Amino acid sequence: MIKVLAACGAGVNSSHQIKDALETEFKNRGYDLKADAVMVKDITSDMIDNYDIFTPIAKTDLGFEPKIPVVDAGPILYRIPTMAKPVYDKIEAVIKEKGLK
Repeated sequence: MIKVLAACGAGVNSSHQIKDALETEFKNRGYDLKADAVMVKDITSDMIDNYDIFTPIAKTDLGFEPKIPVVDAGPILYRIPTMAKPVYDKIEAVIKEKGLK
């Protein structure tokens, strides 16, 4: 299973939209992907180490450098396929590069 951490300011709306969009898109692409949605302020280096990919809604200063790939998922929120597809494709490239299943 591929584990993704989605994050936004409040951990309530945008991160959940990203979570749902990622799980739906990658199910359609044939991947077993599970995403969790959280508040940016709650992320610790120990927490993020439990995930394969980090997808914040924007460039985020966590106070530490994540050891996992970071993909800005903000364009997914526009719900415009031509803007979301490059994000999905970048995540899929990370999945393939890391050999995740």
